[in-house]
Amino acid sequence: MIKQGASQPLQRIDLLGVKCPFNYVKTKLKLETMSSGDSLEVLLDLGEPEKNVPRSIKNDGHEVLSMEKINGHLKVIVKKA
Repeated sequence: MIKQGASQPLQRIDLLGVKCPFNYVKTKLKLETMSSGDSLEVLLDLGEPEKNVPRSIKNDGHEVLSMEKINGHLKVIVKKA
């Protein structure tokens, strides 16, 4: 398991196949259950989700640490505000 800092493991949410805007809603709900400063790995389909979800996360004040295309999908690491 990937460790973040010294304490919290990186949390993950797989939203492959989930359509807009539900992938953003599910990401937002997951972030609400996390502590400030925790990181979340989000797997998204390419196309509309790839553009909309990271933008919406930033608009909510969270930090997008990285975005990487892997095997036909997008892996986004988000740090909760």
